[in-house]
Amino acid sequence: MLSKTLGAAVQGIDAITVTIEVSIEWGSGFTIVGLPDTAVKESGERTRCAIIEAGFDFPRKNVVINMSPADIKKEGSAYDLPIAIGILASDEKVSTQLLDRYMIMGELGLDGSLRPIKGALPMAILARQLHLDGFILPRDNAMEAAIVNNLNVYGLDSLQQVIAFLNGQAQLQPTAVDTRAEFAKAQGQFPYDFSEVKGQENVKRAFEVACAGGHNILLIGSPGSGKSMMAKRLPSILPPLSLQEALETTKIHSVAGKLRRGTTLLTRRPFRSPHHTISPVALVGGGTYPTPGEISLAHNGVLFLDELPEFNRSVLEVMRQPLEDRLIHISRAKYAVEYPASFMLVASMNPCPCGYYGHPKKPCICTPHQRQQYLAKISGPLLDRIDLQIEVQPVAVDELASKQAGEPSAAIRARVVKARELQTQRFGATAGVHCNAQMTPSMIHQWAEPDAEGLRQLKHAIESMNMSARAYDRILKVARTIADLDGSPQVRAPHIMEAISYRSLDRSNYFSL
Repeated sequence: MLSKTLGAAVQGIDAITVTIEVSIEWGSGFTIVGLPDTAVKESGERTRCAIIEAGFDFPRKNVVINMSPADIKKEGSAYDLPIAIGILASDEKVSTQLLDRYMIMGELGLDGSLRPIKGALPMAILARQLHLDGFILPRDNAMEAAIVNNLNVYGLDSLQQVIAFLNGQAQLQPTAVDTRAEFAKAQGQFPYDFSEVKGQENVKRAFEVACAGGHNILLIGSPGSGKSMMAKRLPSILPPLSLQEALETTKIHSVAGKLRRGTTLLTRRPFRSPHHTISPVALVGGGTYPTPGEISLAHNGVLFLDELPEFNRSVLEVMRQPLEDRLIHISRAKYAVEYPASFMLVASMNPCPCGYYGHPKKPCICTPHQRQQYLAKISGPLLDRIDLQIEVQPVAVDELASKQAGEPSAAIRARVVKARELQTQRFGATAGVHCNAQMTPSMIHQWAEPDAEGLRQLKHAIESMNMSARAYDRILKVARTIADLDGSPQVRAPHIMEAISYRSLDRSNYFSL
């Protein structure tokens, strides 16, 4: 007898339908075809033990399993459950009435228990698109999949429960999640706050500008000046995720298997901080079994690279294209995938090898050549893509000893949100553009043209500091953000001058001392 069950395979951050066809004939053997990987091939032993533990005999016949479409690689252990159900249906132990109305996915333990899988959210979205009645999967993934509206999601614990449900022997209630209530409940909860930061008002202002416009930022300062400490507080002043952004971000983490058990939507913007020993593949994604990299896990959030010059240069250079396109295309001999990578890059570095160039009290022991070599670890094209380059000076002892709290994150965030609302109105008709950092050259001419005095100041800065055309555009984008924070419809000279002041590494005399 031939039976068919519906599953799914994840490609990129989306899912495609996989039909598992099971045929049981006279003879002996167990064969899986349709480009299965090793984990799928090993499902034979897992399903055999699970079926026996569920109280059924494994058919002593020739079992042939085809996974269609046959030209797409099937990876992982999530096909255990649909394969087991297909075998039992072909052996007339499970009713076939509901098999074409439900998507079924899950890993099986030898005792028949269901274990969590990756990519449950994009699979649930596919099930809704196919107008299926529901999605049967492990209970640990039920909350994640249940955020998809208009789809019955059944989170179960064992193969026995799935068999009882399909045979009409058990009535189950679908998992229900009030997506908007869950989303609203977790907004505004952060472990760190800018009120704990003493001094550093210029850096706080730079962070405010960066968050208001989605700009990349580089912090340059001596050890202990507070670069990492302030960067960790950055999520507390970023604008909240929209529901669409939260869904997109959750899909990426679901595919990567990074969601905690029982998680519904990610309600805070991601903050990823990889170690400087990271490889290019781990940063951009890919691998033998393609998975999103750190730049995609930071999508709609922050990628923080501490001690930037310590990263391998080849690792940093692979970010150049994603920083412009906000997508990463990964092409290999056996696959080609595309992951979103619209992140805000935040990096920190020492000004020189010893770390004390420009320190008010500690002398620098590095030569000018050593300082230049240290900076040369970061290429000019990458620096060009960083909108704000800020010098961070050590905080004075009097400020550290002060008991007066700084401005809280909530107050800074309110100004950031107000500026983002202006940008949402401005770019509402343009798909894929949500903030000033994402403006195209034509949008810059339309929305960020400075007044006459501002244009004169900008031309003078570009010529005297020998800046690139990309730096010219980025200064205008930052100036547009500063004008938004100021509530000004026109980009004026003070906005241009502040934006130019955030280009520390473009100054020709930065390392001349």
